[in-house]
Amino acid sequence: MKIALSGYGKMGKTIEKIALGRGHEIVLKISENIEEYNLSEAEIVIDFSIPTVALKNITTCFQNKLPVVSGTTGWLKDYEKAVQVCNEENSGFIYASNFSIGVNLFFELNEKLAKMMDGFKDYSVEIEEIHHTQKLDAPSGTAISLAQQIINNSSKDGWELDKAKENEIPIYAKRIENVPGTHRVSYNSEVDSIEIKHTAHSREGFALGAVIAAEWLFNKKGVYTMKDVLSGLS
Repeated sequence: MKIALSGYGKMGKTIEKIALGRGHEIVLKISENIEEYNLSEAEIVIDFSIPTVALKNITTCFQNKLPVVSGTTGWLKDYEKAVQVCNEENSGFIYASNFSIGVNLFFELNEKLAKMMDGFKDYSVEIEEIHHTQKLDAPSGTAISLAQQIINNSSKDGWELDKAKENEIPIYAKRIENVPGTHRVSYNSEVDSIEIKHTAHSREGFALGAVIAAEWLFNKKGVYTMKDVLSGLS
């Protein structure tokens, strides 16, 4: 594949390394203003940019008939607009708050555990996420995805950062130097605790998942998720 990278920070550089190692070509490295670039050589775009330009960059790619794999977080209020443009332009799109294969397996566990725990009202649930100090958004997109899964599979009706009301899920966000990403979901009662946890050891897992998603999306039309990618791999 001929890949354009939208965003060339630490994740973009790691994706470049993984993609080259899998035999792909990086034809473009896009900074904030995508309109300054000629997209004609690219066949697919992997977007790890910043929230303020994500929608513009993604929809511009669709308008140039380029499918997009996006892992940018903090812009999801505009997600439905991106989906609309993708469908209008008959392009392809995968968005994920986290492309790590391990995290997406963790999502599956979280969903199943939420269903199991919903009937046991003695347990309260909370989410903790830890990331490096350069991460701009809090809580992380992954933590929000975990919370939304619990809400969809339980009687919980929302989440809040740090302080949550009785029927909401508290999310605690910590920023520590050189931590790629840790997420923990815990259910606590007076007598015991149950928890599931995912710890990333490097950015390579996120980058590999994004490249695998791009390989899966290549030559497809429509809007997909990492569940679709995983089902295609299994």
